Amino acid sequence: MPRPRQRTTLTIDDPHALRALAHPARQRVIEELFNGEVLTATEAARLCGITPSAMSYHLRALEQWGIVERDTSADGRERPWRATADHFSIAPRTHRAAGTAASQAFLLPWVGELQAGLERAADSLADDDADDWTTLSRGRLWLTAEESVALREEMTGVLDRYRGRTSRNHPEGARARNAYWLLLPTEGSD
Repeated sequence: MPRPRQRTTLTIDDPHALRALAHPARQRVIEELFNGEVLTATEAARLCGITPSAMSYHLRALEQWGIVERDTSADGRERPWRATADHFSIAPRTHRAAGTAASQAFLLPWVGELQAGLERAADSLADDDADDWTTLSRGRLWLTAEESVALREEMTGVLDRYRGRTSRNHPEGARARNAYWLLLPTEGSD
């Protein structure tokens, strides 16, 4: 039986790279690419609602930071783009060095995406013919620093079992689901 390949992580540690990631079109395209999709600039532009030339500009900017790279073209025409790793991580020191405004510019678009996902979930849950695929859970955990790290590693391991599936490569009957895993400080927490 073949051994599973080692998953790779790109660690973003330059605060300027964090600023480069803060653009909504760039975030949208890296979401797709880091979920295993391989897209041409035209396909990525369609997803983001911008022109192919504007998307090419954004992809080249991401390429300069080592976040995306050109893939080989099947037909020799427009070359597709892919992620340089299976997933990426931004070191907390990078957020600190970039400053609050840059961190917020990177993180706050997630709020709109999350809100849209919650609205879709509410619509789905209210539908009598809805499937039972939507899961929502919320709670508070009291964790030490070591427990937080252990929980992150455990959750990453669970989610990694399902990563690598794309719109072109997934089990029959699979449906795309956005997964959010957040461990956030509470108001007034130390």
